[in-house]
Formats: sequence, structure tokens, C-alpha cells
Amino acid sequence: MLSVAGLNQGYAGSQILWNMTLDVPEGSCTCVMGRNGVGKTTLLRSIMGAAKIWNGKITFAGKELAGTPPEGRARSGIGYVPQGREIFPQLTVGENLELGVVANGKRTKVPARVFELFPVLKSMLHRRGGDLSGGQQQQLAIGRALALEPKLLILDEPTEGIQPNIVSEIGDILVRLNRDEGLTLLLVEQKLAFARRVASRFCIMDRGRSVAAGVMSELTDDLVSRHLTV
Repeated sequence: MLSVAGLNQGYAGSQILWNMTLDVPEGSCTCVMGRNGVGKTTLLRSIMGAAKIWNGKITFAGKELAGTPPEGRARSGIGYVPQGREIFPQLTVGENLELGVVANGKRTKVPARVFELFPVLKSMLHRRGGDLSGGQQQQLAIGRALALEPKLLILDEPTEGIQPNIVSEIGDILVRLNRDEGLTLLLVEQKLAFARRVASRFCIMDRGRSVAAGVMSELTDDLVSRHLTV
């Protein structure tokens, strides 16, 4: 469904991604892993068009994304939950969700399944996003991305700074979306246990490159020791 090939990217002459490759098969949950500073977030931002690439190819559903602005990538069916959530704190929960509907370009109201997955959001529609807890804000960010009704959902460290019970709930929802509903997922995640639970495939990055990839059962202790432990 998503393919990244020969991707090079950087800022102010400093290269971040070096000939990066990534394949996300349709129906999979692929987890990008690696130590801090290896380029994981830059990779996701490049896929979404939020970071300008130097060269290489990013293909989604058979279509080359080069030159497509972020809003065009959203309309093509890519939902994005950025690191730090980036909800609008002065807008209400309902208004934040409506932004996902607007990005869809086709719907006029928030899909009911968003409230089925995150019932807490329905009870807080008129509260400002900035008044929510970190876990509730993360649920709002995921709900906003799902309001787009994406074919691919990208999440950048969805468990960062979240209390353990909400981490477990988010894991349950991602498993349901992927395994029960067939939604293709791509996530960056630092928590190894969470990644093993929700993902079917992995890609390990080091110094802006893919150094190992495969099905989750192939993520060996040796790979973890060489590329993931601090």
C-alpha cells in the first residue's frame, strides 16, 4: 500500500535520511523502531509532505506522492497522528474532530465509529482540547485522524507521555482497527512490548537508514541489543 524507496532528506544541508526504504503492505501494522535521533519522525513527516524531500519515491496505493501537498495526501486516504498530538487547545473536542471531517472533503459530520471507539470524546464534545488530560488528548488526536476515514493511519509515538491504562486502551483499539477492521497502520513506537503486541511487521532505523525489516517474529534479541537498547 505504501512504499518508500531511495529517500534522501535533510535540513540546511544536514542530511537526515539516507537512501531510506520502507514497505507497508495493505492490511499490515508496521512499526518503525530505532533509538532517538535516527530519523523516524522525519520519515513520517516526509511521507505526509510536511518535510520536503531531496529525492526518492513515496508511493501510496500505486500513486506517486511527489508534489502532493499534505492536504492532498489526507484526501487520498492517509490519516496522521503526529508526535505531541498537535490538537488545537482553544478549540472544543467537537471542533477538533470536525477538522478531520473537513480534511476528508466528502463527509459533513464525524463518523459514529469515532465515538464508538472513544466514548469519552462524546461526553466531552464541548470541552476545550487544552483542558483534556494527555491520554484524552491522544484519543482526540486519533479520533480526529479517523474522522478522515483513512485507508492508512500513521501514528508517531502514540504511547508517549500517556498513563498505562490509556496505553492499554490505545493498544486494544489499534489491534481492533488493524486485525478486525483491516485498516493498514504505520507507527513509530519506542515501547518494545507495545510494538510486539500491536504490530505484525517492523522496520529498524539507524542513522537515517533501514537496517533491518521483516515480520515481527523475526525481531530477534540480537537485533534489539544492536539497534534498540540504550
